[in-house]
Amino acid sequence: MTVRNEVANGRRAVIVVSSHVARGSVGNRASVFVLETLGHPVWAVPTVILPWHPGHGRATRIVPSAADFASFMHDLEEAPWLGEVGAVLSGYLGDATQAAAVASLVRRVKRQNKDALYVCDPIIGDIGGLYVPKETAIAIRDELMPLADVATPNRYELAWMTGKPLDNVEAVAEAAIDATPPTMLVTSSPGSRPDWIANLLLTPNAAYIAEHPSIDNATKGPGDLSAALLTAWMLRRAPPEEILRRITASVYEALVRAVARGADELMLEADIASITEPTAEARVVRLPRSIAGGLHR
Repeated sequence: MTVRNEVANGRRAVIVVSSHVARGSVGNRASVFVLETLGHPVWAVPTVILPWHPGHGRATRIVPSAADFASFMHDLEEAPWLGEVGAVLSGYLGDATQAAAVASLVRRVKRQNKDALYVCDPIIGDIGGLYVPKETAIAIRDELMPLADVATPNRYELAWMTGKPLDNVEAVAEAAIDATPPTMLVTSSPGSRPDWIANLLLTPNAAYIAEHPSIDNATKGPGDLSAALLTAWMLRRAPPEEILRRITASVYEALVRAVARGADELMLEADIASITEPTAEARVVRLPRSIAGGLHR
């Protein structure tokens, strides 16, 4: 059978498993837009359906039953087009039981394509603690993170998963080195100045940091945007420094533009250039061995 995406543009498909909102640019809405903008066909799997991001207020929440979700994922495993898939990106889960179905799909994709990439965005919490049930957070930590080729936690999620306070760059880097998987993008790390935020990208061989000023009243969705960008640029086999530069510049630029418009959501449809060719400056620095010395443990 002809592989559709390879015929179309040479870029492999990505299965994105995350939340779906009717309004806004978070979850699958953000990830699908970014990946398709960068040329990747996307298979979108909703883990929960919401009218809008919960941060805007309480609303109806539709979560498929465990049996229906598992059946849906099994159908994808048996799909005749599975050879199209070059990556799986998982994000927000609507229920702890969904982790097992995601793990099964990841294993099947990797059997079909040994070079397939699994990116786990462990969306479990932020400042103030967990915003998913503890059982869901545990399932992501124990069932999905060990399978991942790369993970994209924010600082607070990494702190919860490792049980360590992460109050500075050194602590964040050390926790990421000790955790799995060996390649990790950690967002919302403390920067070198009190009013700056850093992104850390750690690989088995090196660690890099990029910073930008913190943004007051930033909109929701930068984590989803970061994970999708990382997936796309890793599939293109871009160097780590370039991946981190692009992610940091794109997210910062999109957030600044949304705030300048007074928007309560990212406006990715108006900021396609921020996804494809961001102009914001993002200087990437390789961390010294004194910080990244544990990389070869």
